[in-house]
Amino acid sequence: MNVVQCSADSGCSVVWPIVFGAVFFFIVLTSFAYTTLLERRFIAFFQQRIGPNRVGPLGFLQPLADGIKLIFKEDLMPVGASRAVFTLAPLIKTLPVLLLFGVIPIGPEIVVPWFAPSLGDVWFRVPLGLADPNVGLLWLLALTSIGTYGIVLAGWSSNNKYAMLGALRASAQMISYELSFGLSLAVPIMLAGSMSLGDMIRGQVMVWDWYVFQNPLAALILIIAVFAETSRAPFDLPEAEQELTQGYQTEYSGMKFAMFMMAEYLAMIAVSALVVATFFGGYNDGFGLVQNAPILGPLVMIGKILLMLILMVWVRATLPRIRYDRLMQFGWKVMLPAALLAVVWTAVSVVIGDLSGSPIVYGIAGGIFFVVVVGGAYLMFGRGGEDEQAEELDPMITGERKGIGYAALNVLGGILAAPFILYNSLLKMLDRLASVNPEAAQEMAIEPVDQDNKPARSSGAD
Repeated sequence: MNVVQCSADSGCSVVWPIVFGAVFFFIVLTSFAYTTLLERRFIAFFQQRIGPNRVGPLGFLQPLADGIKLIFKEDLMPVGASRAVFTLAPLIKTLPVLLLFGVIPIGPEIVVPWFAPSLGDVWFRVPLGLADPNVGLLWLLALTSIGTYGIVLAGWSSNNKYAMLGALRASAQMISYELSFGLSLAVPIMLAGSMSLGDMIRGQVMVWDWYVFQNPLAALILIIAVFAETSRAPFDLPEAEQELTQGYQTEYSGMKFAMFMMAEYLAMIAVSALVVATFFGGYNDGFGLVQNAPILGPLVMIGKILLMLILMVWVRATLPRIRYDRLMQFGWKVMLPAALLAVVWTAVSVVIGDLSGSPIVYGIAGGIFFVVVVGGAYLMFGRGGEDEQAEELDPMITGERKGIGYAALNVLGGILAAPFILYNSLLKMLDRLASVNPEAAQEMAIEPVDQDNKPARSSGAD
């Protein structure tokens, strides 16, 4: 039996992506529907209820019933709404989420039989992924930013103050946490030496190779950031029902509302796959079983994604919604400095490990940074015995000497003051030169222009 790469045959390289893409997106869209059932059943379990169990055996047909109900719901258009933008906003929100799955491998290459008379009796080695570009993470970051436009346009076009306020909340929240999100993803890029998700997964074969153990701070920041990026509890401020009815979705009904819900749950699956691929080994089981039986890779990947989804539901059932100003403070004053520290942690450890050529030295450097991070977190957040002052208007950045804002303001002030300091130093230098040698200073001086727009130059005869 001959094994040939799928890309070596023109028929396989065309047919396989189409077949795999159709099957893959059917599974993704089906899993979106049953993610809603998963959330409802687990929320009921945490609240000691039963949950949906009437439609079909054990309630497994409940997503189908919900879809049929939304199809037959009346599609309303608010008075004064921008019809075209109001209709396109759900598409702008949903399509980028679907494109996220295109660069996330769900398994290693497998060998399948293929009918190719020109090559004889051969089997083809095919990838379990639509694409694996060398800028995969950059593609993901770009697409997650595009989804914000759909939310903002939905709120603006609805002609509703609650929808607009929810859209503004969502855009501010996503932009604030996008920095921490991107910085945390810089850690696996440095560890793998590539922006390809396939290269990152192939570098995490065994459990001790998983990047979560090489930089747990970055993994924690990424998990918190994806909660905020997907507007999941406790960061579900854009859809706060008690405050904003339904946020930017207030005026939507029928299938347009269903598309927003689909985008939310598809985003949950996509970011779960991203977290698994970048820090938790991807489709690798951690014990070498997938290397011997590659067909187990997709099952391992699905199992890890399912655990991440359960974590999201668990957090929603456990933690209350935080205040909006606290949300923004946490993003700028805690998450962003911690993400910068995580990047420095990995950068220094990688450089030290490369210079020494020993993984033991790399481990020691990483351990020292871990102790520094834990100690700094204790000093920053463990100030026990201090009564918290109740402030109605709690600013984002304060001028207190003990806060991060004080250091940030000093750095920013130094950057802004640098040109003025240089200009002042130049003037003082010219003054000193004039006091020592008046003739040289007069030659260096710039004389004013006369009324005839001609420069008054000093001649040698003068």
